[in-house]
Amino acid sequence: MSTDFDRIYLNQSKFNGRFRIADSGLGWKSANAGGSAANQSKQPFLLPATELSTVQWSRGCRGFELKVNTKNQGVVQLDGFAPDDFNLIKNDFHRRFNVQVEPMEHSLRGWNWGKADLARNEMVFALNGKPSFEVPYARINNTNLTSKTEVAIEFNLADENYQPAGDELVEMRLYVPGTVMNEEEDGLVKTEDDVKQEAEGEVKTEAEGEVKTEAEGEVKTEAEGEEADGVKKEEIEDGETEDVDMVKEEKTAAEAFHEELKEKADIGEVSGDSIVSFQDVFFATPRGRYDIDIYKNSIRLRGKTYEYKLQHRQIQRIVSLPKADDINHLVVLSIEPPLRQGQTTYPFLVLQFQKDEETEVQLNLEDEDFEANYKDKLKREYDAKTHIVVSHVLKGLTGRRVMVPGEYKSKYEQCAVSCSYKANEGYLYPLDNAFFFLTKPTLYIPFMDVSSVNISRAGQASTSSRTFDLEVTLRGNRGSTTFANISKEEQQLLEQFLKSRNLRVKNEDKEAQERLQSALGSDSDDEDVNMGSAAEDEESVDEEFRADSEDDDDVAEEYNSAADESSEDEEGRPPKKAKTD
Repeated sequence: MSTDFDRIYLNQSKFNGRFRIADSGLGWKSANAGGSAANQSKQPFLLPATELSTVQWSRGCRGFELKVNTKNQGVVQLDGFAPDDFNLIKNDFHRRFNVQVEPMEHSLRGWNWGKADLARNEMVFALNGKPSFEVPYARINNTNLTSKTEVAIEFNLADENYQPAGDELVEMRLYVPGTVMNEEEDGLVKTEDDVKQEAEGEVKTEAEGEVKTEAEGEVKTEAEGEEADGVKKEEIEDGETEDVDMVKEEKTAAEAFHEELKEKADIGEVSGDSIVSFQDVFFATPRGRYDIDIYKNSIRLRGKTYEYKLQHRQIQRIVSLPKADDINHLVVLSIEPPLRQGQTTYPFLVLQFQKDEETEVQLNLEDEDFEANYKDKLKREYDAKTHIVVSHVLKGLTGRRVMVPGEYKSKYEQCAVSCSYKANEGYLYPLDNAFFFLTKPTLYIPFMDVSSVNISRAGQASTSSRTFDLEVTLRGNRGSTTFANISKEEQQLLEQFLKSRNLRVKNEDKEAQERLQSALGSDSDDEDVNMGSAAEDEESVDEEFRADSEDDDDVAEEYNSAADESSEDEEGRPPKKAKTD
């Protein structure tokens, strides 16, 4: 007879289900009503009784939580119990599995310092012996040593089976001060306090040993001591026995914590399990040199400062492009969700190889495994250019098609044109179905998202006739992206290629010239020319001026000889006498 509980949430999921305790183990199944179709078709979770290690009862997010530490499957969290369920669950676990359910209280002080304990299945941050929070190792995707005293922990966001409710924490940083002593021979990491206690213990032991020796009367004479020393020196010289001193190295506590967390959380796989490795590969983004270890389901990037873990399913596109300098070749990986380094995200990884660099590798796979799973995807051995080997291996493991340059060729027979995006200079690659701008920042614009392409002048400067701008307008009012300072020599070829891809291309220069020609094309006859208001003033008749001029027709001008007579008649005063010599 089993014991069932309804409305229980598994591992902080969005949807609840039924939890069952039976003699064979534990089970959880999503509720049939409500939720998405994917959640309803989700397979039930089963945990055999042999996997139970310890069980804890504490207050959770939706009531009370039952946390099960397993032997090989990490931590299982069941949330949503009522307070009255504790006694029933406690008796059931004791009767069925002989396992004690331990009540656990959390620290609610809200302090941000304490002790980090790396337990079997999770990292526990405790204060005064009470845990403040726990992080299962399964949720940790990566950890980096960002400084001498700081450790960054990144959480897994690419797990399709993990669907938390609400907001989700993506990164945490811990400040770990101090130094530790590392003894290389036995692999023990000891703090300064441990070393001090050992020293005090040795002093105490030596003192007790001397008292005991004197009490028993086993005091050696100086001659015997010299003889023993001589025998010891001879043995060392002969190589029969040798006293090996412990090689102690001092390292920061943050570095020791970082290494232990990597081991506990199983971040990265053993190098011997990698299918293939590439050493000292230059990355343009994120900039640096990294060793690439490719596994069956993930990729490990190991640099001097940072390490990244990348799942194969995160790779959305693989693009192989020759660089315009004819020396290097680029392999671009489009990542979703992107890699993180603090506040910086990297949606694209840009690998750079020398164009003629070759490599010879053999895949680390068993013959049976290769024949069963990788025969049609990979080659057993590779002896080719490095960028071709990397592209082919990634294509076989991820199932993604490798995008290469298409039909477009520039005036200089290259597949890219030099341009600038904002203040960054780079190269624009017009592929068969997308624009690609490299290298910083890396931009990918599919043609299906493009509404129109506008070719315009670069500006009113003296060099405006030598370059032009390419403005790419996106659909759905998502703005536009402008690639400036493209050589005018590339305009015709680029415009023809874009039109061949069924894109709507506008040329502001041509449209302006056509408007000007259409305006000037009808000016062949002078009668049709409209010169504006100035011409109209000359040809129009001013009626008031005409009336006044008709009335003054009889008035003589000042220079006319009849001006004196007319003046006398009108004004009634004698005319002026003419001057005589």
